[in-house]
Amino acid sequence: MKIAITGGIGSGKSYVCQLLTQHGISIYDCDSAAKRLMRTSPVLRQQLTKLIGPDTYDAEGQLNKAEVARYLLLSEQNAQAINAIVHPAVAQDFQESGYQWMECAILYESGFEQLVDKVIAVTAPEDIRIHRIMQRDGITREKALEWIHRQWSQDKVRSRSDFEIINDGRPLEPQIEGIIKKIMS
Repeated sequence: MKIAITGGIGSGKSYVCQLLTQHGISIYDCDSAAKRLMRTSPVLRQQLTKLIGPDTYDAEGQLNKAEVARYLLLSEQNAQAINAIVHPAVAQDFQESGYQWMECAILYESGFEQLVDKVIAVTAPEDIRIHRIMQRDGITREKALEWIHRQWSQDKVRSRSDFEIINDGRPLEPQIEGIIKKIMS
């Protein structure tokens, strides 16, 4: 059985995944995989450079994250164009990885729910999410909200998921253990 952990930026899904690893669960991180593939895949490098422009990679061949983010945030069409290049590569990499669990922030937006049998949504109140993002990334409240609003709403994600972990300060371990029992039974 393949399981996905999803949740919007700042929900705490990566922290939940750290707790899951303490239960012996190895988790494929879609975000890390996308970054790795964008850095190492000659095909992705060629496609992204053609799409974004010559500043996509620097003289040493390193991905220019600021240039990619700038392009991505210009329009929804730009974000979709990048995703059309990166998402299929990540999906294939996950399928070939041997992992049973994945962490994916944009599971539904990317269509990756089709790669798994069950979905766990990690949710948190918006104010908590904003605070976490601002602290983690050193950005303004407005920029944090911009990132939050680029993703599906928590209500929409929750409604399509099989399980929910509420990360608002209440204990996570009992929620995680309850879900693992249900999945493994």
